[in-house]
Amino acid sequence: MHSQTYCHLSAPIMNKKLILPAEVKVCATCSYWDGERMVDTELRLVVVCEDGQGECLVQSKFSRGLNDVRQETAGCAWEHLAPDTASVDLESDNGR
Repeated sequence: MHSQTYCHLSAPIMNKKLILPAEVKVCATCSYWDGERMVDTELRLVVVCEDGQGECLVQSKFSRGLNDVRQETAGCAWEHLAPDTASVDLESDNGR
């Protein structure tokens, strides 16, 4: 059985969703991007609409979720959505 997943936006046209590894350097996988997405931290996946848009909180501008941040200026501060488990463990050890 073939199924399709669609993004439910206020626009009358439904759009396909994309599933991306959290390590892919696009705006939708950045912790500073304030757009519509679903994040699975366990699997380290991000689900975003093909034409989804949001605001870059660092640069204070709107950007497409699939915008390749490697093409951005020095103002881009791309950061992983999911914290690195090793750094989280180190921080919790320092608190003892």
